[in-house]
This record gives sequence, C-alpha cells and structure tokens, in this order.
Amino acid sequence: MLKPKIDLQEKLSKQIYDALQGEVVEEIIKEAMPSDSGDYWRNAMEGHSFKVEKRLLPKLYGMFEEIKKTLKYSEAVDLYITGDSTVNAFSVASEREGDPHIINLNSALVELMTDDELKFVIGHELGHLINKDTKLRRLINFVFPNIAGMPTAMLHKIRLEEQLAELVADRYGYRAVGKLEPCVSAFFKMASGLDIAKMHIEVEVLLEENIKHLEYFMNDKGVSRETHPVNPIRVQALNLYDKEKTDKSLAKAMEPMIQILLKVGSSTVDYYISRFVATAGLIVSMQDEEMSKEELNMVLDNLAETQIFPMEFLKEIDATEKVPEIFAESIAKIFEEEPNLREGMFRYMIDIVIADKRLDKREIELLYQLGDAYFAYSKKEVAIMMAEMVQAKFLPNVYNNQ
Repeated sequence: MLKPKIDLQEKLSKQIYDALQGEVVEEIIKEAMPSDSGDYWRNAMEGHSFKVEKRLLPKLYGMFEEIKKTLKYSEAVDLYITGDSTVNAFSVASEREGDPHIINLNSALVELMTDDELKFVIGHELGHLINKDTKLRRLINFVFPNIAGMPTAMLHKIRLEEQLAELVADRYGYRAVGKLEPCVSAFFKMASGLDIAKMHIEVEVLLEENIKHLEYFMNDKGVSRETHPVNPIRVQALNLYDKEKTDKSLAKAMEPMIQILLKVGSSTVDYYISRFVATAGLIVSMQDEEMSKEELNMVLDNLAETQIFPMEFLKEIDATEKVPEIFAESIAKIFEEEPNLREGMFRYMIDIVIADKRLDKREIELLYQLGDAYFAYSKKEVAIMMAEMVQAKFLPNVYNNQ
C-alpha cells in the first residue's frame, strides 16, 4: 500500500520544530507547568462528554479497536462523543507520557455518518496522533500565544504544514476504511450537513463535480489560507491515493495540488512583486560587493510576504543570471497594474541600504541612478526620501571604528 506520509510535510514539520528549538522549549514547558496542567481536556471530556466503553457502546467501541489495529497504532486512546450540532471531530495528544490520547466525535457527526464514513473520520483523527500533529501545534501555540507576533515567513510555513498534515491524516482515514466512496461521501456530509442517500447523490457524480471546483483553484483564482485545505483538494488528493500505483507516481500526480497550497498571493502583480523584491535586493546589496546578514534578512522578510520558501526563491532568481532584466521587467509590470506602489518599492531599496548600519557611497549613488532610470525620481526627490528614512530608521553601528 502507498505510504501515507508526504515528504514536504515531514520536511516542514522538522523545520518548524527545529526553528522553535522544540527539544529545549518542551523541556522548559515540562519543568515550568504544574503537574496537573495536562488535565484540562481530560476534565472537559469526563465532565461534559460521553466516553465510549465496551459495555455501553460495544459496536462503536469494537469499530474503534479495529481501526487502531488496521493502522497499527498501539498507544492508549480514549474515544468520546460530545453533544454538539456541528458535524466535526478532533484529536488531542496527551501531555504526560503514559496518559491516553483523546479523540472526540460530535453527536451530529455520529448520527449523520454511516459506519464506513465513521471509520474514515476516526482513522483521520488517529492519523493526526500517529503523525504527531497535535504535539507540534502545542509547541507553536506555546511559543506564539498571540499569532500577531509570529514572523510572516513562519506563519506561511505553519499554514502549509497544517494543510499538508490534513492530507496525510486523510490518507490514514482512507486506510482505516479501505475504499474511496465513504471518504468522498463523508466530505460531502461534513460540508453540507446533508445525508447523501436521502439526497439521492451518487459518489461518481460528486467526484466529477469536484474536478470542476478544483479547476477554480488550479487556474490561480483561489488561495487556500485556512488550516485545512479546501475540500476539492482533499477529495482529489484521496482520489489519487486510491488510483495511483506507486509512491513516485502519487507524488507526481499530487504536484498540482501542492502548488495550489504553496500560493500565498492570488493576483498577477504578486508574481512580479516577488521578482522585484528579490532582484532589487540582489542589485542594491551587492553594490558594495557583499550582501550582509542584515541585508539578506531584510530581503527575505519582504519575500516572505509572497513566498513560503523565500531563500530558495532568492537563489533561483540569482541563478538565472538575468537579474537586471528581471528587475526591469518586474518594475514595468507592477507600474502597469499598481502604479501607486512606486514609492513603497523605492523605499524598500533604501531600507536595504541602511539595513547593515552603514551608508555606503556606492549604494547611495546606485539609488540616484535607479531612481532616475526606472522610477522617474529626480536626485532631489531621492535625497529627500533617503533623508527621511535615515532619520526614522538608521541606527549607526557604534563599534565600527573600535
């Protein structure tokens, strides 16, 4: 059987964990938190939800144990049902070693789903536990309790990792039930709240219609910014998982869906803004023959607004050996679409000049030249902008001459 893992998701998960210094932070959390801090979800479930026990709900309990066996998952998990009208489910990894994990099914979901559809949903939630997704979410939420303080580059990477993790969990759900049809019908029910049999809808028709909805996102008209990928992507990803014969062919077939998830901006001008930010950064910072760490970070921070992997994008642009041509083309295209961005673009280049706490005459002269050649700015106008930004942002390095 095809592997459920997605290479890019594993790569991103490790990158995020390492960037947040997961091992160190988790040890700090363990030492700092009260001994009973992990009881929040347990208390909530035991106090307000119904625990699935063998004697009380033998059929559902047996199904749950069968799914765990199918997915070869041996860790303890408690299954709960909560009285809730939303068609939803979630999983929570235990915070203390040896404690059971938690999976919760809302009552509306249990009532609406067939046995096979429930197997898909439960398998999906077990997939999150197998993939250790909740553990990573907990670390992220601890380091960034306020998402507003999260760097843009990290925000985009986390969003992509979360979406790919959902596709991985969907594959575990597919494995739990062993066939495509209940997976597709489960998505229909979760999206609509309707009973597929009562509506007389065929799964084959749903798959055909799904392709039409997917084309909207394939044609650069939609961006998936939520923690879960849009349903057309999830359904088609499972369709491919069902149809493809090898991991290699599956990875190849998945590329168009991955490309949709990689998108940050949705307009034509975003493409040229990325290219301008990269080329302007290279041209201005290299005028003094080296790109400092501060200058590089300035370029990458700006690229992170439109690129999930800014460093890779910058390297790709540099490797074209056509940086001046791309720079000129990008400016012309942006001015056609959004001429009001002119001043912000030029001020970005000034930001690069002052980022390394040095005012290099060669870089300043270059700004005069670029202002005249591409931005229709006089030397006086350029000097006024530079003066404003030096006063507002320039921090001299007091140790330069020591």
